[in-house]
Amino acid sequence: MVKIEDSKDEKNYSFISHLLELRTRLIKAILSILIAFISLLIFPGSSALYDILAAPMLNALPMGAHMVATGITTPFMVPIKITFMAAFVLMLPMVLYQTWAFIAPGLYKHERQLILPLIFFLLHFLLLE
Repeated sequence: MVKIEDSKDEKNYSFISHLLELRTRLIKAILSILIAFISLLIFPGSSALYDILAAPMLNALPMGAHMVATGITTPFMVPIKITFMAAFVLMLPMVLYQTWAFIAPGLYKHERQLILPLIFFLLHFLLLE
């Protein structure tokens, strides 16, 4: 029978300590997204991000045509949503790190070693698409 050795710094945590760790990681991830969101609202601004994304569509419209907002809150909410998504994409490495920092201590050493090749191949296949 093969015994799987785990790292020496393994700690036994209770259910509550796992929940506290999860809460800490979620707060860090959410705060990083909020900080990026607020800074993107200040500079370059939500309307500037919207203008960048809308420019190709405006160029494809016939001469004299323009975009029309079909909802009451659309002129306000669409730039805000775009800014939030840009903040999420900008802070995705931080969110993924916090996810990994929460999950990694629960994995065996041989499971942790499989993550780097998995990430490499996932990125490789993503870029091939």
